[in-house]
Amino acid sequence: MRYDLDFTDNFDKTLLFWIERFIRYKLTTLSNRQVNDKEKLAFIIQSLVKGTNNIEDLKILVKDARNIGLSGINTYFNPLTKLYDFLGNLGLASMKEIDEELLSDFLASITSGLSDATKKNYRIALLGLFAYIDKQNEAENGNSFLYKIELKNWGGLSGSSGTKLPSFMTKEEIDKFILAIDSFEFSANVAYRNRLIIKMILYTGIRVSEMLNLRLKDIFKEDDVYLLQIRGKGNKPRVVMIKSKVIENDLKNWLDIRVCDDDFLVCNKSGNRLTQSYVSRTVEKILISAGIRKEKNGAHMLRHSFATLLYSKHHDLILVQEALGHADINTSRIYTHFDKDKLKKATEIF
Repeated sequence: MRYDLDFTDNFDKTLLFWIERFIRYKLTTLSNRQVNDKEKLAFIIQSLVKGTNNIEDLKILVKDARNIGLSGINTYFNPLTKLYDFLGNLGLASMKEIDEELLSDFLASITSGLSDATKKNYRIALLGLFAYIDKQNEAENGNSFLYKIELKNWGGLSGSSGTKLPSFMTKEEIDKFILAIDSFEFSANVAYRNRLIIKMILYTGIRVSEMLNLRLKDIFKEDDVYLLQIRGKGNKPRVVMIKSKVIENDLKNWLDIRVCDDDFLVCNKSGNRLTQSYVSRTVEKILISAGIRKEKNGAHMLRHSFATLLYSKHHDLILVQEALGHADINTSRIYTHFDKDKLKKATEIF
């Protein structure tokens, strides 16, 4: 039986469901020669069919499976528990927001200092999970969402096929999207804030989490630009700039009505930190209003669009690395996929 990729409105529950299904699949395909309690194995599989209430219940079932002789299940399950915690802290709204870069970020942050063998196990677990989801998800119209995750060149570990290109907007689509940001009908009390958030992400390429963690002291004006002091992954600092004319009106009007705790630049109606899922849903609504449809419509796609356009204009990989805050320039290389000048040279060889 196949299921809709986002068959519940709760991201954590949906991700837990897919991990459960994958673990059940692995339990039934691993060698059972060492199993010393067939009744216990049947009970574990039945429990996975019914579903667990939380990741802790799933851990107990996997531990039981290991204890009866299926020790190989840990190779797959341990990395996925780390993935569950990592993605759960990002406030994602949809499984469709997971992409190659996000998984590379996960691997880079979680497996630092581990052996190559362990890194390979993490990679194998991720490839297995998302390959399983590719085969098992199906929408009401009969279409399936395909991740095609490859993680080819992560951490010096090579795969068998090329790297998947990120979803991004063309220059023409970006122009349409920018017009749609200002014309979209937000509620009056959030219009300036939402436009400010989306413009700052689009025009600077900062991560959604970096935008939501910005504080008043992190933004200041210098001549005709605003400087943003960003704290990236690993608490690494960098500075990005945005033309003042792009955000000045929205920033001024938002600050006039802003009531936030903890000195955050933006916040929700209660004064608390906004979630990434809220920002992604907002971006998707604007994209739909502009008639733009992409494989992935979340806010992270804006970062890909910024980086793609930045490289296509300047052909400077170091600039892309510094602007996006990538620790490794190899992470930035994926944005060389849209170098039209070089591609045109291939049409002139004859």
